[in-house]
Amino acid sequence: MDTLLRGAQETDLHRLELRFAETRLRDPRAVERLARSIERCGQLIPCIAVVLEAGSAQWVLLDGYRRIAALRRLGRDTACVEPWTMDLAQALVTLLGRASARAFAPIEEALLLRELVQRLGLTEHEVARRSGRDVSWVSRRLQLVCALPEALLAAVRAGALSSWAATRVLGPLARANAEHAKRLLDALKATPLSTRELRRWFEHYQKASRLTREHLVDHPRLFVQALKAQQAERAVVQLRAGPEGEFARDCRALLGLLERLRARLRTLGAVVLAELRAESLERLCAALEALRAELHRRLDHDLAGHPPERAHPALAGREPAQHQPPAETLA
Repeated sequence: MDTLLRGAQETDLHRLELRFAETRLRDPRAVERLARSIERCGQLIPCIAVVLEAGSAQWVLLDGYRRIAALRRLGRDTACVEPWTMDLAQALVTLLGRASARAFAPIEEALLLRELVQRLGLTEHEVARRSGRDVSWVSRRLQLVCALPEALLAAVRAGALSSWAATRVLGPLARANAEHAKRLLDALKATPLSTRELRRWFEHYQKASRLTREHLVDHPRLFVQALKAQQAERAVVQLRAGPEGEFARDCRALLGLLERLRARLRTLGAVVLAELRAESLERLCAALEALRAELHRRLDHDLAGHPPERAHPALAGREPAQHQPPAETLA
């Protein structure tokens, strides 16, 4: 290598045990970019492996899984590796403590923490102390993967599902309805949705009836397309109506709200009404009064500048214009 760092050495790829490959997210495009960079500039950053026993020919790879994939894509047989001589638990803890130098995804950190707690027997407090983190941070990271089914974790690792989608949509859905989560995951593998589209989908799912939910989980892409069509149609209607139509629509909406307020007034007691009056009803009345005053001011100004027969063509003919000759003269 052109840029070996101090302490790193050339190592055959077959010596590296990829024990923690399942804790990394696969990203073929990132591997392709990395391969082009290595082909052009060489391996600038060494991988990290732990030597479990002095003189052992087999090393456990800790960091650099994408670099190894890029090197294999280029047909290389060796890699630049920095060996660590320590026990495996301490090596993983040290790696997590160096997160500022290596940008792990949150779910990658969670998977490494699970290795430390479940397989290597460390407690959350011990992991936090040895990695320089808070116990709450360790606990929150572990909750990311402990609540997710293995199928979701496999989809995230394979790059078929984002970490956000797994933790914010599929995870809560799996806890509430495992069958719906599985069907949605199958549908997303065939027709993926963006983060924004999936957020809108989940918002509608939470409010939908049971029958509608059955259609939503089987055809999420169809729902998103229908939603976009509705939005486009509303945009056309708004464009056709113009500001006058928007004003009329807002007035109708305000009238509906006022009617509901009047109906609810009958169900409220005097004490509650007194509290609401002090908090919001006075501001509401002042806002309505300001709207009424603004409306009268605009009407008086416009009618003063534009005579009724010009401003209102429907009124034309009720009285003659100022310079219109008598009908007898025209006859």
